[in-house]
Amino acid sequence: MIRESPSHSPSQTDLVLYGIKKMITDGQLRAGSRLPNEKDLAESLGTSRGSLREGVRALCIMGVLETRQGDGTYVTALDPSALLSPMTFLVDLHSPANTGHLQTVRRILESEAAATAALRMTPEETKKAQKVLDSIETFVTGETPIDYDAVMEADIEFHRIIAHASGNPALEALIDALGNRTIRSRTWHAISDRGAVPSAQRDHRGILEALRQREPEHARLRMAVHLLNVEEFIYAHPTDVLSEG
Repeated sequence: MIRESPSHSPSQTDLVLYGIKKMITDGQLRAGSRLPNEKDLAESLGTSRGSLREGVRALCIMGVLETRQGDGTYVTALDPSALLSPMTFLVDLHSPANTGHLQTVRRILESEAAATAALRMTPEETKKAQKVLDSIETFVTGETPIDYDAVMEADIEFHRIIAHASGNPALEALIDALGNRTIRSRTWHAISDRGAVPSAQRDHRGILEALRQREPEHARLRMAVHLLNVEEFIYAHPTDVLSEG
């Protein structure tokens, strides 16, 4: 029987969760492995079959296991994006009052992602980021009325390219979760501050140049300053952020 369990008195389902986790971390089960049959696994974990099924369902929701109809239950590829997907749900539960705190965490993570991306970014990724910025240039220069949805989509894509270029799937997934939660605040910033869109475009081009020149410290600093501007706006306008939408 596997004895690892949480510090509180474990339920039968807890035993399943922690037991299967230990089997994976110990190497008894690997990505793509098929779980033992229900009877044997329940006995090895010291649980009932009912509790085993509940634990397996929970692990399927968490992206750790997947049940294949008529073929048993398997360990997934354990892809960080899938495993961290519940983080998006948890982040969404935060009240608008906590948006500033989320933006602070986002700034810290994205600054490090930019520094790492500066050493890993491919010419193709650089060109892709450049194309994204160019796609909204007419809004920035005033040649055409600003389409805030298009501006925000470009903003999201630009930051997503950099996070992906960091080569760290876990970091990328966390950044994506936090970035999605602060979209409304960033949109409100762009709408309420006439200079926000041109300023963000200048910041983005500066970040891209640091990435192109493979200067990690400059990329980190430029990203930090860029996101700090949004963070300060959120903290300075809590009432507006709370009432947005």
